[in-house]
Amino acid sequence: MAEQCGPSLSTKTTVRYALGSLGTGGFATLPGLVLIYYLTDTLGIAALAAGAVVTLAKVWDVVIDPVIGGLSDRALQARGSRRAPMILGAIGLPFAFLATFSVPAGLPPLPAMVWVLIAFVLAATFFSLFQVPYIALPAELTSSYSARTHILTWRVVVLTAAILLFGGGGPEIRGLFSSPYLGYFVMALASGLVIFIGTAAAITIVPKPNPEMNGSLPTGHRGVSRPVNPPLLNHYRNSWKALKGSQPFRALLATFVLQGLTTGLMLASAQFVARWILDDEGAVTLLFICLIGPALLVAPAWKSVAGRWGKERAFAIASVLFLAANLCSVPLAWAPGYWIVAPIVVAGAAYAGMQTLPLAMLPDVIAVDARTRTARAGVLGGVWTAGETAGMALGATVLTVVLALSGYVESSAGVTVVQPDSAVLGIALSFSAVPAALMILSLVTLGRYRLRKEDVEYA
Repeated sequence: MAEQCGPSLSTKTTVRYALGSLGTGGFATLPGLVLIYYLTDTLGIAALAAGAVVTLAKVWDVVIDPVIGGLSDRALQARGSRRAPMILGAIGLPFAFLATFSVPAGLPPLPAMVWVLIAFVLAATFFSLFQVPYIALPAELTSSYSARTHILTWRVVVLTAAILLFGGGGPEIRGLFSSPYLGYFVMALASGLVIFIGTAAAITIVPKPNPEMNGSLPTGHRGVSRPVNPPLLNHYRNSWKALKGSQPFRALLATFVLQGLTTGLMLASAQFVARWILDDEGAVTLLFICLIGPALLVAPAWKSVAGRWGKERAFAIASVLFLAANLCSVPLAWAPGYWIVAPIVVAGAAYAGMQTLPLAMLPDVIAVDARTRTARAGVLGGVWTAGETAGMALGATVLTVVLALSGYVESSAGVTVVQPDSAVLGIALSFSAVPAALMILSLVTLGRYRLRKEDVEYA
Protein backbone atom coordinates (compact mmCIF):
# COMPACT_ATOMS: atom_id res chain seq x y z
CA MET A 1 0.00 0.00 0.00
CA ALA A 2 2.35 2.67 -1.25
CA GLU A 3 -0.18 5.39 -0.70
CA GLN A 4 0.15 4.93 3.06
CA CYS A 5 3.90 5.26 3.29
CA GLY A 6 4.52 8.76 1.98
CA PRO A 7 3.45 12.17 3.23
CA SER A 8 0.37 12.35 0.96
CA LEU A 9 -2.71 10.15 1.02
CA SER A 10 -4.80 8.83 -1.84
CA THR A 11 -8.44 9.83 -2.14
CA LYS A 12 -9.44 6.20 -1.59
CA THR A 13 -7.58 6.02 1.71
CA THR A 14 -8.95 9.36 2.90
CA VAL A 15 -12.56 8.47 2.03
CA ARG A 16 -12.52 4.98 3.47
CA TYR A 17 -10.82 6.08 6.65
CA ALA A 18 -13.37 8.87 7.07
CA LEU A 19 -16.27 6.45 6.55
CA GLY A 20 -15.24 4.69 9.74
CA SER A 21 -16.73 7.65 11.58
CA LEU A 22 -20.19 6.58 10.43
CA GLY A 23 -19.77 3.78 12.93
CA THR A 24 -17.96 5.64 15.69
CA GLY A 25 -20.14 8.73 15.36
CA GLY A 26 -23.35 6.72 15.32
CA PHE A 27 -22.53 4.76 18.46
CA ALA A 28 -21.24 7.82 20.29
CA THR A 29 -24.28 9.94 19.39
CA LEU A 30 -27.50 7.97 19.57
CA PRO A 31 -27.11 6.33 23.02
CA GLY A 32 -25.90 9.66 24.38
CA LEU A 33 -29.02 11.32 23.03
CA VAL A 34 -31.80 8.83 23.83
CA LEU A 35 -30.54 6.11 26.19
CA ILE A 36 -31.14 7.99 29.46
CA TYR A 37 -34.56 9.09 28.17
CA TYR A 38 -35.31 5.50 27.08
CA LEU A 39 -34.46 4.25 30.56
CA THR A 40 -36.39 6.90 32.50
CA ASP A 41 -39.44 7.55 30.29
CA THR A 42 -40.02 4.16 28.61
CA LEU A 43 -38.65 1.55 31.00
CA GLY A 44 -39.61 3.46 34.16
CA ILE A 45 -36.12 3.41 35.70
CA ALA A 46 -35.21 6.13 38.22
CA ALA A 47 -32.84 8.85 36.98
CA LEU A 48 -29.91 7.91 39.24
CA ALA A 49 -30.27 4.23 38.35
CA ALA A 50 -30.39 5.12 34.66
CA GLY A 51 -27.23 7.16 35.08
CA ALA A 52 -25.58 4.25 36.86
CA VAL A 53 -26.31 1.96 33.89
CA VAL A 54 -24.63 4.29 31.42
CA THR A 55 -21.75 5.11 33.77
CA LEU A 56 -20.96 1.47 34.62
CA ALA A 57 -20.85 0.54 30.93
CA LYS A 58 -18.53 3.44 30.21
CA VAL A 59 -16.33 2.70 33.22
CA TRP A 60 -15.89 -0.79 31.80
CA ASP A 61 -14.97 0.83 28.51
CA VAL A 62 -12.35 2.98 30.25
CA VAL A 63 -10.90 -0.10 31.98
CA ILE A 64 -10.49 -2.14 28.79
CA ASP A 65 -9.30 0.62 26.44
CA PRO A 66 -5.66 0.59 27.64
CA VAL A 67 -5.57 -3.21 27.34
CA ILE A 68 -6.96 -3.07 23.81
CA GLY A 69 -4.43 -0.34 22.96
CA GLY A 70 -1.52 -2.44 24.22
CA LEU A 71 -2.72 -5.55 22.40
CA SER A 72 -3.18 -3.48 19.25
CA ASP A 73 0.46 -2.31 19.41
CA ARG A 74 1.64 -5.88 19.88
CA ALA A 75 -0.50 -7.11 17.01
CA LEU A 76 1.14 -4.45 14.83
CA GLN A 77 4.57 -5.53 16.07
CA ALA A 78 3.98 -9.25 15.61
CA ARG A 79 1.91 -9.30 12.42
CA GLY A 80 2.18 -5.83 10.91
CA SER A 81 -1.56 -5.11 11.27
CA ARG A 82 -4.20 -3.85 13.69
CA ARG A 83 -6.88 -5.47 11.55
CA ALA A 84 -8.10 -8.41 13.71
CA PRO A 85 -9.62 -6.49 16.66
CA MET A 86 -11.21 -3.99 14.26
CA ILE A 87 -12.99 -6.80 12.40
CA LEU A 88 -14.29 -8.31 15.64
CA GLY A 89 -15.55 -4.93 16.79
CA ALA A 90 -17.24 -4.14 13.47
CA ILE A 91 -19.14 -7.45 13.50
CA GLY A 92 -20.21 -7.45 17.15
CA LEU A 93 -21.14 -3.79 17.63
CA PRO A 94 -24.36 -3.72 15.53
CA PHE A 95 -25.80 -6.78 17.28
CA ALA A 96 -25.02 -5.50 20.77
CA PHE A 97 -26.38 -2.07 19.84
CA LEU A 98 -29.65 -3.63 18.68
CA ALA A 99 -29.91 -5.69 21.88
CA THR A 100 -29.56 -2.52 23.99
CA PHE A 101 -32.85 -1.16 22.62
CA SER A 102 -34.69 -4.50 22.44
CA VAL A 103 -36.09 -4.78 25.98
CA PRO A 104 -39.43 -6.65 25.78
CA ALA A 105 -42.53 -4.56 26.50
CA GLY A 106 -43.83 -4.98 30.04
CA LEU A 107 -40.55 -6.16 31.58
CA PRO A 108 -40.28 -4.72 35.14
CA PRO A 109 -37.76 -1.91 35.70
CA LEU A 110 -35.11 -3.96 37.54
CA PRO A 111 -34.69 -6.77 34.96
CA ALA A 112 -35.02 -4.17 32.19
CA MET A 113 -32.15 -2.23 33.74
CA VAL A 114 -29.99 -5.38 33.94
CA TRP A 115 -30.83 -6.21 30.29
CA VAL A 116 -29.72 -2.78 29.08
CA LEU A 117 -26.59 -2.83 31.24
CA ILE A 118 -25.37 -6.18 29.87
CA ALA A 119 -26.15 -5.29 26.25
CA PHE A 120 -24.57 -1.84 26.52
CA VAL A 121 -21.41 -3.23 28.15
CA LEU A 122 -21.07 -5.65 25.23
CA ALA A 123 -21.64 -2.80 22.76
CA ALA A 124 -19.00 -0.68 24.50
CA THR A 125 -16.52 -3.58 24.33
CA PHE A 126 -17.01 -4.12 20.60
CA PHE A 127 -16.83 -0.37 20.03
CA SER A 128 -13.44 -0.19 21.77
CA LEU A 129 -12.09 -3.09 19.72
CA PHE A 130 -12.71 -1.02 16.61
CA GLN A 131 -12.19 2.52 17.88
CA VAL A 132 -8.82 2.20 19.64
CA PRO A 133 -6.90 0.86 16.60
CA TYR A 134 -8.89 3.18 14.33
CA ILE A 135 -7.71 6.40 15.97
CA ALA A 136 -4.09 5.17 16.00
CA LEU A 137 -4.04 4.79 12.20
CA PRO A 138 -3.48 8.42 11.03
CA ALA A 139 -0.02 8.59 12.63
CA GLU A 140 0.88 5.49 10.61
CA LEU A 141 -0.86 6.41 7.36
CA THR A 142 1.24 9.54 6.80
CA SER A 143 4.19 11.40 8.31
CA SER A 144 2.97 14.81 7.09
CA TYR A 145 1.68 17.44 9.55
CA SER A 146 -0.65 18.89 6.88
CA ALA A 147 -1.79 15.53 5.52
CA ARG A 148 -2.91 14.49 9.00
CA THR A 149 -4.98 17.65 9.24
CA HIS A 150 -6.46 16.82 5.83
CA ILE A 151 -7.47 13.24 6.65
CA LEU A 152 -8.81 14.19 10.08
CA THR A 153 -10.78 17.08 8.59
CA TRP A 154 -12.62 14.69 6.29
CA ARG A 155 -13.06 12.23 9.10
CA VAL A 156 -14.76 14.97 11.13
CA VAL A 157 -16.92 15.94 8.14
CA VAL A 158 -18.20 12.35 8.04
CA LEU A 159 -18.39 12.25 11.85
CA THR A 160 -20.50 15.40 11.81
CA ALA A 161 -22.74 13.98 9.09
CA ALA A 162 -23.09 10.80 11.16
CA ILE A 163 -24.09 12.79 14.22
CA LEU A 164 -26.69 14.61 12.11
CA LEU A 165 -27.93 11.36 10.57
CA PHE A 166 -28.19 9.43 13.83
CA GLY A 167 -29.12 12.31 16.12
CA GLY A 168 -31.78 13.68 13.78
CA GLY A 169 -32.89 10.48 12.06
CA GLY A 170 -32.92 8.16 15.08
CA PRO A 171 -35.65 9.99 17.02
CA GLU A 172 -37.62 10.47 13.80
CA ILE A 173 -37.63 6.69 13.16
CA ARG A 174 -38.65 6.11 16.77
CA GLY A 175 -41.54 8.54 16.35
CA LEU A 176 -42.98 6.66 13.37
CA PHE A 177 -44.37 3.96 15.68
CA SER A 178 -47.10 4.25 18.28
CA SER A 179 -45.31 1.74 20.50
CA PRO A 180 -42.10 3.20 21.98
CA TYR A 181 -40.69 -0.32 22.29
CA LEU A 182 -41.12 -1.02 18.58
CA GLY A 183 -39.89 2.46 17.70
CA TYR A 184 -36.64 2.04 19.61
CA PHE A 185 -36.12 -1.46 18.14
CA VAL A 186 -36.48 -0.30 14.52
CA MET A 187 -34.32 2.75 15.24
CA ALA A 188 -31.55 0.49 16.58
CA LEU A 189 -31.90 -1.97 13.69
CA ALA A 190 -31.47 0.74 11.05
CA SER A 191 -28.65 2.38 12.99
CA GLY A 192 -26.79 -0.90 13.43
CA LEU A 193 -26.77 -1.46 9.67
CA VAL A 194 -25.25 1.97 9.00
CA ILE A 195 -22.69 1.44 11.78
CA PHE A 196 -21.56 -1.81 10.17
CA ILE A 197 -21.25 -0.22 6.70
CA GLY A 198 -19.01 2.55 8.06
CA THR A 199 -16.71 0.37 10.16
CA ALA A 200 -16.36 -2.24 7.39
CA ALA A 201 -15.30 0.46 4.90
CA ALA A 202 -12.51 1.69 7.21
CA ILE A 203 -11.14 -1.83 7.71
CA THR A 204 -10.46 -2.13 3.97
CA ILE A 205 -7.49 0.30 4.23
CA VAL A 206 -5.86 -1.52 7.16
CA PRO A 207 -2.98 -3.77 6.04
CA LYS A 208 -3.61 -7.49 6.30
CA PRO A 209 -1.45 -9.48 8.75
CA ASN A 210 2.04 -10.29 7.48
CA PRO A 211 3.17 -13.76 8.64
CA GLU A 212 6.78 -12.86 7.82
CA MET A 213 6.96 -10.10 10.46
CA ASN A 214 8.19 -12.53 13.16
CA GLY A 215 7.68 -9.97 15.91
CA SER A 216 9.71 -7.17 14.30
CA LEU A 217 8.29 -3.69 14.04
CA PRO A 218 7.12 -2.51 10.62
CA THR A 219 9.27 -0.12 8.64
CA GLY A 220 9.13 3.41 10.01
CA HIS A 221 8.54 2.38 13.65
CA ARG A 222 11.42 2.89 16.03
CA GLY A 223 12.16 0.90 19.13
CA VAL A 224 13.04 -2.57 20.22
CA SER A 225 11.07 -5.78 20.16
CA ARG A 226 8.82 -6.44 23.16
CA PRO A 227 7.04 -9.56 24.40
CA VAL A 228 3.85 -10.28 22.50
CA ASN A 229 1.90 -11.38 25.59
CA PRO A 230 2.95 -9.35 28.67
CA PRO A 231 1.11 -9.61 32.02
CA LEU A 232 -2.24 -7.83 32.09
CA LEU A 233 -1.06 -5.17 34.54
CA ASN A 234 1.68 -4.17 32.11
CA HIS A 235 -0.96 -2.66 29.84
CA TYR A 236 -1.98 -0.28 32.62
CA ARG A 237 1.64 0.44 33.55
CA ASN A 238 2.43 1.25 29.94
CA SER A 239 -0.65 3.48 29.72
CA TRP A 240 0.41 5.35 32.85
CA LYS A 241 3.94 5.75 31.50
CA ALA A 242 2.56 7.07 28.20
CA LEU A 243 0.37 9.58 30.02
CA LYS A 244 3.14 10.61 32.38
CA GLY A 245 5.79 10.80 29.66
CA SER A 246 4.08 13.23 27.27
CA GLN A 247 3.09 16.68 28.54
CA PRO A 248 1.42 17.67 25.22
CA PHE A 249 -0.65 14.48 25.35
CA ARG A 250 -1.81 15.19 28.92
CA ALA A 251 -2.83 18.74 28.08
CA LEU A 252 -4.64 17.76 24.89
CA LEU A 253 -6.38 14.81 26.55
CA ALA A 254 -7.53 16.86 29.55
CA THR A 255 -9.00 19.47 27.21
CA PHE A 256 -10.74 16.86 25.07
CA VAL A 257 -12.16 15.05 28.12
CA LEU A 258 -13.60 18.25 29.58
CA GLN A 259 -15.12 19.18 26.24
CA GLY A 260 -16.43 15.62 25.85
CA LEU A 261 -18.08 16.04 29.25
CA THR A 262 -19.58 19.31 28.02
CA THR A 263 -20.98 17.93 24.77
CA GLY A 264 -22.06 14.67 26.48
CA LEU A 265 -24.07 16.68 28.99
CA MET A 266 -25.69 18.79 26.27
CA LEU A 267 -26.37 15.73 24.15
CA ALA A 268 -28.10 13.91 27.00
CA SER A 269 -30.03 17.06 27.95
CA ALA A 270 -31.34 17.80 24.45
CA GLN A 271 -34.16 15.24 24.53
CA PHE A 272 -35.30 16.57 27.93
CA VAL A 273 -35.13 20.18 26.67
CA ALA A 274 -37.34 19.23 23.72
CA ARG A 275 -39.89 17.41 25.87
CA TRP A 276 -40.13 19.53 28.99
CA ILE A 277 -39.05 23.05 27.93
CA LEU A 278 -40.10 23.26 24.27
CA ASP A 279 -43.03 20.91 25.01
CA ASP A 280 -42.43 18.83 21.88
CA GLU A 281 -40.57 15.51 22.03
CA GLY A 282 -39.95 15.72 18.27
CA ALA A 283 -38.16 19.07 18.65
CA VAL A 284 -34.99 17.17 19.47
CA THR A 285 -34.58 16.70 15.71
CA LEU A 286 -34.64 20.47 15.17
CA LEU A 287 -32.10 20.98 17.95
CA PHE A 288 -29.80 18.47 16.31
CA ILE A 289 -30.13 19.94 12.84
CA CYS A 290 -29.33 23.40 14.21
CA LEU A 291 -26.28 22.07 16.05
CA ILE A 292 -24.84 19.70 13.47
CA GLY A 293 -25.88 21.37 10.20
CA PRO A 294 -23.53 24.34 10.65
CA ALA A 295 -20.77 22.01 11.82
CA LEU A 296 -21.06 20.00 8.61
CA LEU A 297 -20.74 23.16 6.51
CA VAL A 298 -17.84 24.84 8.31
CA ALA A 299 -15.62 21.87 9.22
CA PRO A 300 -13.34 22.46 6.18
CA ALA A 301 -13.07 26.14 7.16
CA TRP A 302 -11.37 25.18 10.42
CA LYS A 303 -8.69 23.48 8.33
CA SER A 304 -7.96 26.86 6.72
CA VAL A 305 -7.89 28.60 10.10
CA ALA A 306 -5.46 25.97 11.38
CA GLY A 307 -3.26 26.41 8.32
CA ARG A 308 -3.07 30.14 8.93
CA TRP A 309 -2.68 30.33 12.71
CA GLY A 310 -1.84 26.78 13.80
CA LYS A 311 -4.03 23.98 15.08
CA GLU A 312 -3.75 24.89 18.74
CA ARG A 313 -4.76 28.54 18.20
CA ALA A 314 -7.64 27.53 15.95
CA PHE A 315 -8.76 25.07 18.64
CA ALA A 316 -8.77 27.86 21.22
CA ILE A 317 -10.86 30.08 18.92
CA ALA A 318 -13.43 27.31 18.41
CA SER A 319 -13.59 26.68 22.17
CA VAL A 320 -14.17 30.35 23.02
CA LEU A 321 -16.92 30.53 20.38
CA PHE A 322 -18.63 27.48 21.88
CA LEU A 323 -18.37 29.00 25.37
CA ALA A 324 -20.02 32.20 24.11
CA ALA A 325 -22.91 30.15 22.73
CA ASN A 326 -23.30 28.37 26.10
CA LEU A 327 -23.48 31.68 27.94
CA CYS A 328 -26.08 33.03 25.52
CA SER A 329 -28.23 29.95 26.23
CA VAL A 330 -28.46 30.53 29.99
CA PRO A 331 -31.73 32.61 29.79
CA LEU A 332 -33.46 29.42 28.58
CA ALA A 333 -34.05 28.65 32.27
CA TRP A 334 -36.39 31.65 32.63
CA ALA A 335 -37.48 32.38 29.05
CA PRO A 336 -38.13 29.08 27.24
CA GLY A 337 -38.63 29.30 23.49
CA TYR A 338 -37.27 28.55 20.05
CA TRP A 339 -34.92 31.53 20.24
CA ILE A 340 -32.48 28.90 21.57
CA VAL A 341 -31.90 27.92 17.94
CA ALA A 342 -29.62 30.95 17.37
CA PRO A 343 -26.94 30.14 19.99
CA ILE A 344 -27.17 26.46 19.05
CA VAL A 345 -26.25 27.33 15.45
CA VAL A 346 -23.21 29.24 16.71
CA ALA A 347 -22.27 26.31 18.93
CA GLY A 348 -22.57 24.02 15.90
CA ALA A 349 -20.05 26.06 13.94
CA ALA A 350 -17.65 25.96 16.90
CA TYR A 351 -18.24 22.25 17.52
CA ALA A 352 -16.77 21.39 14.12
CA GLY A 353 -13.46 22.94 15.18
CA MET A 354 -13.61 21.30 18.59
CA GLN A 355 -13.75 17.93 16.86
CA THR A 356 -11.47 18.47 13.86
CA LEU A 357 -8.57 20.18 15.57
CA PRO A 358 -7.80 17.99 18.61
CA LEU A 359 -8.14 14.87 16.47
CA ALA A 360 -5.67 16.40 14.00
CA MET A 361 -3.33 17.32 16.87
CA LEU A 362 -3.33 13.81 18.35
CA PRO A 363 -1.32 12.18 15.51
CA ASP A 364 1.25 14.97 15.87
CA VAL A 365 1.61 14.18 19.57
CA ILE A 366 1.95 10.47 18.76
CA ALA A 367 4.56 11.15 16.06
CA VAL A 368 6.68 13.35 18.36
CA ASP A 369 6.42 10.76 21.12
CA ALA A 370 7.59 7.98 18.75
CA ARG A 371 10.90 9.74 17.97
CA THR A 372 12.42 8.90 21.33
CA ARG A 373 10.36 5.93 22.53
CA THR A 374 9.27 2.50 21.39
CA ALA A 375 6.23 2.84 19.11
CA ARG A 376 3.14 3.04 21.32
CA ALA A 377 0.44 4.62 19.16
CA GLY A 378 -2.00 1.95 20.30
CA VAL A 379 -1.31 2.66 23.96
CA LEU A 380 -1.82 6.39 23.47
CA GLY A 381 -4.91 5.66 21.39
CA GLY A 382 -6.27 3.46 24.19
CA VAL A 383 -5.72 6.15 26.81
CA TRP A 384 -7.28 8.74 24.50
CA THR A 385 -10.36 6.58 23.88
CA ALA A 386 -10.67 5.88 27.61
CA GLY A 387 -10.59 9.60 28.33
CA GLU A 388 -13.05 10.44 25.57
CA THR A 389 -15.39 7.70 26.77
CA ALA A 390 -15.14 8.85 30.37
CA GLY A 391 -15.97 12.41 29.38
CA MET A 392 -19.05 11.48 27.39
CA ALA A 393 -20.23 9.03 30.08
CA LEU A 394 -19.81 11.54 32.89
CA GLY A 395 -21.88 14.02 30.90
CA ALA A 396 -24.87 11.68 31.16
CA THR A 397 -24.03 11.03 34.82
CA VAL A 398 -23.99 14.76 35.63
CA LEU A 399 -27.39 15.11 33.97
CA THR A 400 -28.94 12.28 36.00
CA VAL A 401 -27.55 13.74 39.23
CA VAL A 402 -29.07 17.13 38.38
CA LEU A 403 -32.38 15.46 37.47
CA ALA A 404 -32.44 13.55 40.75
CA LEU A 405 -31.54 16.59 42.86
CA SER A 406 -34.11 18.76 41.09
CA GLY A 407 -36.94 16.24 41.60
CA TYR A 408 -37.37 14.79 38.10
CA VAL A 409 -40.24 12.27 37.90
CA GLU A 410 -39.56 9.10 35.84
CA SER A 411 -42.38 7.26 34.04
CA SER A 412 -43.18 4.13 32.06
CA ALA A 413 -44.34 4.19 28.43
CA GLY A 414 -47.88 5.53 28.10
CA VAL A 415 -47.96 7.12 31.57
CA THR A 416 -48.35 10.92 31.74
CA VAL A 417 -46.53 12.85 34.46
CA VAL A 418 -46.03 16.52 35.32
CA GLN A 419 -42.53 17.74 36.16
CA PRO A 420 -41.95 20.22 39.01
CA ASP A 421 -40.54 23.65 38.15
CA SER A 422 -37.29 22.69 39.86
CA ALA A 423 -36.78 19.78 37.44
CA VAL A 424 -37.39 22.01 34.41
CA LEU A 425 -34.87 24.52 35.78
CA GLY A 426 -32.33 21.72 36.24
CA ILE A 427 -32.79 20.61 32.64
CA ALA A 428 -32.26 24.16 31.35
CA LEU A 429 -29.10 24.72 33.39
CA SER A 430 -27.73 21.34 32.29
CA PHE A 431 -27.97 22.57 28.72
CA SER A 432 -26.38 25.99 29.28
CA ALA A 433 -24.72 27.15 32.51
CA VAL A 434 -23.07 23.88 33.54
CA PRO A 435 -21.54 23.31 30.05
CA ALA A 436 -20.26 26.91 30.13
CA ALA A 437 -18.39 26.25 33.39
CA LEU A 438 -16.83 23.10 31.93
CA MET A 439 -15.72 24.97 28.81
CA ILE A 440 -13.90 27.53 30.95
CA LEU A 441 -11.96 24.71 32.62
CA SER A 442 -11.09 23.25 29.21
CA LEU A 443 -9.57 26.55 28.10
CA VAL A 444 -7.28 26.44 31.14
CA THR A 445 -5.97 22.98 30.20
CA LEU A 446 -5.66 23.93 26.52
CA GLY A 447 -3.37 26.77 27.57
CA ARG A 448 -0.89 24.14 28.76
CA TYR A 449 -0.54 22.58 25.28
CA ARG A 450 2.74 23.91 23.89
CA LEU A 451 3.46 21.73 20.84
CA ARG A 452 3.78 23.79 17.67
CA LYS A 453 4.15 23.05 13.97
CA GLU A 454 7.94 23.49 14.04
CA ASP A 455 8.18 20.96 16.87
CA VAL A 456 6.22 18.39 14.87
CA GLU A 457 8.11 18.87 11.61
CA TYR A 458 11.54 18.89 13.23
CA ALA A 459 13.43 15.79 12.06
